Amino acid sequence: MSQKNNKKKMERSDIISNIIIFLLALFNLFPLYWLFTSSLKNSSDVVKMPPDWWPSTITFSNYADVFQSQPALRWAFNSIFVSGASTVLVIIVGAMAAYAFSKLKFKGKDIIFIIFISSLMIPKEIMIVPLFRITQQFGMVNSFNGMIWPNVATAFGVFLLKGFFDATPNALREAARIDGAGEWKTFMQIMLPIVKPGIGALFILNFVQVWNDYLWQSVVGQEKNMKTLMVGTATLMQDLNPNFAYKMAGATVAAIPMLLIFILFQRYFTQGMTAGAVKE
Repeated sequence: MSQKNNKKKMERSDIISNIIIFLLALFNLFPLYWLFTSSLKNSSDVVKMPPDWWPSTITFSNYADVFQSQPALRWAFNSIFVSGASTVLVIIVGAMAAYAFSKLKFKGKDIIFIIFISSLMIPKEIMIVPLFRITQQFGMVNSFNGMIWPNVATAFGVFLLKGFFDATPNALREAARIDGAGEWKTFMQIMLPIVKPGIGALFILNFVQVWNDYLWQSVVGQEKNMKTLMVGTATLMQDLNPNFAYKMAGATVAAIPMLLIFILFQRYFTQGMTAGAVKE
Protein backbone atom coordinates (compact mmCIF):
# COMPACT_ATOMS: atom_id res chain seq x y z
CA MET A 1 0.00 0.00 0.00
CA SER A 2 2.80 2.38 0.89
CA GLN A 3 4.54 1.62 -2.40
CA LYS A 4 1.38 2.56 -4.33
CA ASN A 5 1.09 5.82 -2.39
CA ASN A 6 4.74 6.63 -3.05
CA LYS A 7 4.23 5.86 -6.73
CA LYS A 8 1.22 8.18 -6.91
CA LYS A 9 3.15 10.93 -5.15
CA MET A 10 6.01 10.54 -7.62
CA GLU A 11 3.59 10.67 -10.56
CA ARG A 12 1.99 13.83 -9.19
CA SER A 13 5.37 15.45 -8.62
CA ASP A 14 6.43 14.49 -12.16
CA ILE A 15 3.27 16.03 -13.59
CA ILE A 16 3.79 19.25 -11.61
CA SER A 17 7.47 19.38 -12.63
CA ASN A 18 6.58 18.89 -16.31
CA ILE A 19 3.96 21.65 -16.13
CA ILE A 20 6.47 24.04 -14.54
CA ILE A 21 9.12 23.17 -17.16
CA PHE A 22 6.57 23.65 -19.94
CA LEU A 23 5.57 27.07 -18.62
CA LEU A 24 9.21 28.13 -18.25
CA ALA A 25 9.90 26.95 -21.82
CA LEU A 26 6.99 29.07 -23.10
CA PHE A 27 8.28 32.04 -21.10
CA ASN A 28 11.76 31.70 -22.64
CA LEU A 29 10.44 31.15 -26.16
CA PHE A 30 8.10 34.14 -26.07
CA PRO A 31 10.80 36.74 -26.99
CA LEU A 32 11.62 34.70 -30.13
CA TYR A 33 7.93 34.46 -30.97
CA TRP A 34 7.47 38.21 -30.49
CA LEU A 35 10.59 38.96 -32.54
CA PHE A 36 9.41 36.82 -35.47
CA THR A 37 5.79 38.00 -35.46
CA SER A 38 6.85 41.64 -35.15
CA SER A 39 9.03 41.26 -38.24
CA LEU A 40 5.90 40.30 -40.18
CA LYS A 41 3.95 43.41 -39.11
CA ASN A 42 3.83 46.98 -40.32
CA SER A 43 5.93 49.40 -38.29
CA SER A 44 2.90 51.04 -36.69
CA ASP A 45 1.54 47.67 -35.54
CA VAL A 46 4.76 46.87 -33.64
CA VAL A 47 4.23 49.71 -31.15
CA LYS A 48 0.46 49.40 -31.14
CA MET A 49 -1.27 49.28 -27.74
CA PRO A 50 -2.86 46.94 -26.92
CA PRO A 51 -0.54 44.79 -29.03
CA ASP A 52 -1.63 42.29 -31.67
CA TRP A 53 -0.40 38.87 -30.56
CA TRP A 54 -0.52 37.76 -34.19
CA PRO A 55 -0.08 40.04 -37.20
CA SER A 56 -3.39 41.24 -38.59
CA THR A 57 -1.68 41.63 -41.96
CA ILE A 58 1.36 39.48 -42.70
CA THR A 59 4.01 41.16 -44.84
CA PHE A 60 7.49 40.05 -45.88
CA SER A 61 8.48 43.47 -47.19
CA ASN A 62 10.62 44.09 -44.10
CA TYR A 63 12.89 41.18 -45.03
CA ALA A 64 13.05 42.42 -48.62
CA ASP A 65 14.07 45.86 -47.35
CA VAL A 66 16.84 44.36 -45.19
CA PHE A 67 18.38 42.46 -48.10
CA GLN A 68 17.89 45.27 -50.62
CA SER A 69 19.06 48.23 -48.57
CA GLN A 70 21.91 46.45 -46.76
CA PRO A 71 24.50 43.82 -47.84
CA ALA A 72 22.82 41.30 -45.50
CA LEU A 73 23.81 38.28 -47.60
CA ARG A 74 27.45 39.38 -47.42
CA TRP A 75 27.12 39.86 -43.66
CA ALA A 76 25.59 36.39 -43.34
CA PHE A 77 28.43 34.86 -45.37
CA ASN A 78 31.01 36.66 -43.24
CA SER A 79 29.40 35.40 -40.02
CA ILE A 80 29.10 31.80 -41.23
CA PHE A 81 32.64 31.72 -42.62
CA VAL A 82 34.30 33.40 -39.63
CA SER A 83 32.36 31.35 -37.06
CA GLY A 84 32.80 28.08 -38.94
CA ALA A 85 36.51 28.52 -39.69
CA SER A 86 37.29 29.71 -36.14
CA THR A 87 35.40 26.78 -34.63
CA VAL A 88 37.07 24.17 -36.85
CA LEU A 89 40.52 25.56 -35.99
CA VAL A 90 39.67 25.69 -32.28
CA ILE A 91 38.59 22.03 -32.39
CA ILE A 92 41.75 20.95 -34.23
CA VAL A 93 44.16 22.85 -31.97
CA GLY A 94 42.16 22.20 -28.79
CA ALA A 95 41.83 18.46 -29.40
CA MET A 96 45.56 17.98 -29.98
CA ALA A 97 46.55 20.09 -26.98
CA ALA A 98 43.95 18.45 -24.72
CA TYR A 99 45.15 14.99 -25.72
CA ALA A 100 48.74 15.96 -24.96
CA PHE A 101 47.84 17.36 -21.53
CA SER A 102 45.66 14.36 -20.72
CA LYS A 103 47.59 11.34 -22.00
CA LEU A 104 51.20 12.29 -22.73
CA LYS A 105 53.88 12.62 -20.08
CA PHE A 106 56.35 15.49 -20.24
CA LYS A 107 58.15 17.65 -17.73
CA GLY A 108 56.19 20.55 -16.27
CA LYS A 109 52.88 19.38 -17.76
CA ASP A 110 50.73 20.35 -14.78
CA ILE A 111 52.34 23.77 -14.35
CA ILE A 112 52.02 24.57 -18.04
CA PHE A 113 48.37 23.50 -18.00
CA ILE A 114 47.60 25.69 -14.97
CA ILE A 115 49.26 28.71 -16.62
CA PHE A 116 47.46 27.93 -19.86
CA ILE A 117 44.03 27.68 -18.21
CA SER A 118 44.68 30.78 -16.10
CA SER A 119 44.33 32.82 -19.28
CA LEU A 120 40.59 32.14 -19.08
CA MET A 121 40.45 34.53 -16.12
CA ILE A 122 41.64 37.45 -18.27
CA PRO A 123 38.69 39.29 -19.88
CA LYS A 124 38.97 39.68 -23.62
CA GLU A 125 38.20 43.41 -23.32
CA ILE A 126 41.55 43.95 -21.58
CA MET A 127 43.41 42.53 -24.58
CA ILE A 128 41.49 44.46 -27.25
CA VAL A 129 43.99 47.32 -27.66
CA PRO A 130 47.23 45.26 -27.81
CA LEU A 131 45.47 42.61 -29.92
CA PHE A 132 44.33 45.27 -32.39
CA ARG A 133 47.84 46.77 -32.54
CA ILE A 134 49.30 43.36 -33.37
CA THR A 135 46.58 42.68 -35.94
CA GLN A 136 47.21 46.10 -37.48
CA GLN A 137 50.97 45.50 -37.71
CA PHE A 138 50.35 42.22 -39.51
CA GLY A 139 48.02 43.97 -41.95
CA MET A 140 45.02 41.88 -40.97
CA VAL A 141 42.51 44.68 -40.30
CA ASN A 142 39.41 44.37 -42.52
CA SER A 143 40.34 40.80 -43.42
CA PHE A 144 39.13 37.33 -42.51
CA ASN A 145 42.55 36.55 -41.01
CA GLY A 146 42.08 39.30 -38.44
CA MET A 147 38.61 38.04 -37.60
CA ILE A 148 39.51 34.34 -37.35
CA TRP A 149 42.97 33.83 -35.85
CA PRO A 150 42.52 35.81 -32.60
CA ASN A 151 39.49 33.62 -31.84
CA VAL A 152 41.61 30.48 -32.19
CA ALA A 153 43.95 31.57 -29.40
CA THR A 154 41.70 30.42 -26.56
CA ALA A 155 42.18 27.89 -23.78
CA PHE A 156 38.51 27.01 -23.43
CA GLY A 157 38.57 24.24 -26.02
CA VAL A 158 41.58 22.64 -24.35
CA PHE A 159 39.94 22.87 -20.94
CA LEU A 160 36.68 21.31 -22.17
CA LEU A 161 38.15 18.47 -24.24
CA LYS A 162 40.75 17.50 -21.62
CA GLY A 163 37.90 16.34 -19.37
CA PHE A 164 36.68 14.02 -22.11
CA PHE A 165 40.14 12.61 -22.77
CA ASP A 166 40.62 12.09 -19.02
CA ALA A 167 37.41 10.02 -19.00
CA THR A 168 38.69 7.62 -21.71
CA PRO A 169 40.40 4.47 -20.35
CA ASN A 170 44.17 4.36 -20.74
CA ALA A 171 43.80 0.66 -21.60
CA LEU A 172 42.57 1.63 -25.08
CA ARG A 173 45.72 3.61 -25.74
CA GLU A 174 47.93 0.83 -24.41
CA ALA A 175 46.13 -1.77 -26.55
CA ALA A 176 46.66 0.40 -29.63
CA ARG A 177 50.37 0.69 -28.86
CA ILE A 178 50.61 -3.10 -28.53
CA ASP A 179 48.98 -3.47 -31.95
CA GLY A 180 51.67 -1.23 -33.41
CA ALA A 181 49.75 2.02 -33.72
CA GLY A 182 51.75 5.21 -33.33
CA GLU A 183 50.72 8.19 -31.26
CA TRP A 184 49.12 10.02 -34.17
CA LYS A 185 47.15 6.97 -35.33
CA THR A 186 46.00 6.29 -31.76
CA PHE A 187 44.83 9.88 -31.44
CA MET A 188 43.03 10.06 -34.80
CA GLN A 189 41.44 6.61 -35.07
CA ILE A 190 40.80 5.59 -31.46
CA MET A 191 40.74 8.50 -29.01
CA LEU A 192 39.20 11.22 -31.18
CA PRO A 193 36.02 9.28 -32.12
CA ILE A 194 35.39 8.54 -28.43
CA VAL A 195 35.30 12.24 -27.52
CA LYS A 196 32.92 13.11 -30.36
CA PRO A 197 30.21 14.31 -27.92
CA GLY A 198 32.71 16.76 -26.45
CA ILE A 199 33.65 17.98 -29.91
CA GLY A 200 29.96 18.52 -30.67
CA ALA A 201 29.49 20.51 -27.47
CA LEU A 202 32.61 22.58 -28.21
CA PHE A 203 31.39 23.20 -31.75
CA ILE A 204 28.11 24.70 -30.55
CA LEU A 205 29.61 26.72 -27.69
CA ASN A 206 32.45 28.18 -29.74
CA PHE A 207 30.31 28.78 -32.85
CA VAL A 208 27.75 30.71 -30.79
CA GLN A 209 30.50 32.66 -28.99
CA VAL A 210 32.17 33.75 -32.25
CA TRP A 211 28.81 34.43 -33.92
CA ASN A 212 27.76 36.72 -31.06
CA ASP A 213 31.16 38.41 -30.78
CA TYR A 214 30.29 42.05 -31.35
CA LEU A 215 33.25 43.91 -29.84
CA TRP A 216 36.18 42.35 -31.70
CA GLN A 217 34.38 41.98 -35.02
CA SER A 218 33.29 45.63 -34.93
CA VAL A 219 36.87 46.73 -34.20
CA VAL A 220 38.65 44.66 -36.84
CA GLY A 221 35.92 44.62 -39.52
CA GLN A 222 35.51 48.34 -40.16
CA GLU A 223 34.46 48.28 -43.81
CA LYS A 224 30.77 47.74 -44.50
CA ASN A 225 31.32 44.61 -46.60
CA MET A 226 33.51 43.07 -43.88
CA LYS A 227 30.94 43.37 -41.11
CA THR A 228 29.43 40.25 -39.63
CA LEU A 229 25.69 39.78 -39.34
CA MET A 230 25.75 40.62 -35.64
CA VAL A 231 27.62 43.88 -36.19
CA GLY A 232 25.56 44.78 -39.27
CA THR A 233 22.31 44.13 -37.42
CA ALA A 234 23.50 46.33 -34.57
CA THR A 235 23.99 49.19 -37.03
CA LEU A 236 20.35 48.79 -38.03
CA MET A 237 19.34 49.15 -34.38
CA GLN A 238 21.40 52.35 -34.12
CA ASP A 239 19.80 53.79 -37.25
CA LEU A 240 17.35 56.66 -36.76
CA ASN A 241 14.90 54.86 -39.05
CA PRO A 242 11.63 54.62 -37.06
CA ASN A 243 10.60 51.41 -38.87
CA PHE A 244 10.77 49.00 -35.95
CA ALA A 245 9.44 46.08 -38.01
CA TYR A 246 12.43 46.54 -40.34
CA LYS A 247 14.77 46.30 -37.35
CA MET A 248 12.94 43.23 -36.06
CA ALA A 249 13.42 41.57 -39.45
CA GLY A 250 17.16 42.23 -39.27
CA ALA A 251 17.35 40.76 -35.77
CA THR A 252 15.39 37.68 -36.93
CA VAL A 253 17.81 37.12 -39.80
CA ALA A 254 20.68 37.21 -37.30
CA ALA A 255 18.95 34.77 -34.91
CA ILE A 256 17.79 32.07 -37.35
CA PRO A 257 21.25 30.54 -38.12
CA MET A 258 21.94 30.10 -34.40
CA LEU A 259 18.66 28.26 -33.92
CA LEU A 260 19.44 25.95 -36.84
CA ILE A 261 22.93 25.20 -35.53
CA PHE A 262 21.59 24.31 -32.09
CA ILE A 263 18.81 22.12 -33.53
CA LEU A 264 21.28 20.21 -35.72
CA PHE A 265 23.86 19.68 -32.96
CA GLN A 266 21.69 19.53 -29.84
CA ARG A 267 22.17 15.74 -29.53
CA TYR A 268 25.94 16.15 -29.31
CA PHE A 269 25.52 19.13 -27.00
CA THR A 270 23.43 17.22 -24.44
CA GLN A 271 25.75 14.22 -24.62
CA GLY A 272 28.77 16.46 -24.27
CA MET A 273 27.47 18.13 -21.12
CA THR A 274 27.33 14.75 -19.31
CA ALA A 275 29.79 12.41 -20.98
CA GLY A 276 32.90 14.19 -19.75
CA ALA A 277 31.66 14.58 -16.20
CA VAL A 278 32.80 11.12 -15.03
CA LYS A 279 36.47 10.29 -14.88
CA GLU A 280 37.49 6.64 -14.96
